[in-house]
Amino acid sequence: MAQYIMNGGSPLVGEVAIGGAKNAALGILAAAIMTDEDVYIDNLPDVKDINVMLEAIKAIGASVDRLDRHSVKINASSVKDVLVDDEFIRRIRASYYFIGALLGKYKSAEVALPGGCNIGSRPIDLHLKGFKALGAEIEIESGRVKAHAIDLVASDIYLDTVSVGATINIMMAASLAEGKTVIENAAKEPHIVDVANFLNSMGADIKGAGTDVIRIKGVKALHSSRYSIIPDQIEAGTFMCAAAITKGDITVKNVIPKHMEAISAKLMEMGCEVVEFDDAIRVIAKNNQKSTNIKTLPYPGFPTDMQPQITTALALASGSSLVVESIFENRFKYVDELARMGTNIKVEGNTAMVIGVSKLRGAALKAPDLRAGAALVLAGLAAEGQTTVDDIKYIKRGYEDFEGKLASLGADIKEVDSEAEARKFNIKVV
Repeated sequence: MAQYIMNGGSPLVGEVAIGGAKNAALGILAAAIMTDEDVYIDNLPDVKDINVMLEAIKAIGASVDRLDRHSVKINASSVKDVLVDDEFIRRIRASYYFIGALLGKYKSAEVALPGGCNIGSRPIDLHLKGFKALGAEIEIESGRVKAHAIDLVASDIYLDTVSVGATINIMMAASLAEGKTVIENAAKEPHIVDVANFLNSMGADIKGAGTDVIRIKGVKALHSSRYSIIPDQIEAGTFMCAAAITKGDITVKNVIPKHMEAISAKLMEMGCEVVEFDDAIRVIAKNNQKSTNIKTLPYPGFPTDMQPQITTALALASGSSLVVESIFENRFKYVDELARMGTNIKVEGNTAMVIGVSKLRGAALKAPDLRAGAALVLAGLAAEGQTTVDDIKYIKRGYEDFEGKLASLGADIKEVDSEAEARKFNIKVV
């Protein structure tokens, strides 16, 4: 089984380029099938979730041409099937975007219920509520969502809770509905704006994305587009935290600093120096970083996908911090892994009390999910001695060439597939 193996204790220093936003790309790829014309997408991250999404698009009959590692041409004029259900698509959450895309274009969709990381219940009730409001009939049968409509008709839709997935899904379906749809209490994340901008580049009429009220005037059809995906906010935040965790000095390039404000603010509260440029952020860690409190919230609040990384940084800061997880109830599973390294973190319900320690020691760890896996790797790079992280398949779902980018910053890290490879690294596999 593939694992990362590393010798920690050295600060990470240098520059790292950030790839395209995975969460934006997943919605954009689904939306790309809503026209019969060619769609060109670049700045696409080369990660597992994206590659699974492209396979699913192929499986329903669309043509998918990889122009290079980070760009693709999609033509959905030959789509033969509104059934999306293969062994791969059930493994990723974003499979549900096919419901909105197919329902919008073909007025029919049959999509397997999604999987992904086990970080808590992420029901799709709000998605289905939105589709019903637009006039679709919904059934759930044999682990699939079946949605059908004679016509989609605009509606005023209020989301009971802020949901990124539901906002994107309803936005896609409503783009081809008759009349003017209003989504209230909409999510405001950067990737919602990116999906809306992409749909508008195809001829949709969407206003208000990035605010809590989105207005969508339905159009008859969408057309060809060329589009470049925004940088990944979470990848950028992960490398910013890498500076804090390893007491390093990292410049993240190809970012939108506005998207990073909540993360930058907390790192500054901890005592890091954060310098913003037009499309880059430099984080310079200090030896005497201090505690602060974190509460995860929908954008523009602190992102839940950055909670494990910032908690790891706080585990090495002086004083005690409170981390409140308000989005996903199972997001502290990694704390038991960190405890093997000597952290002092106590979890009660959705709150973690983090008491900072002066150092970590290397250990054999397992990644419980995507973002926690990345946090454990960063902890290993800060620890004294050697660390292994198993189950790195989770990390590969959302980070492109993670070990390569870390190595370029001075990390002593390698991906190994066997005990023999590990021995070459002078580490005994536990």
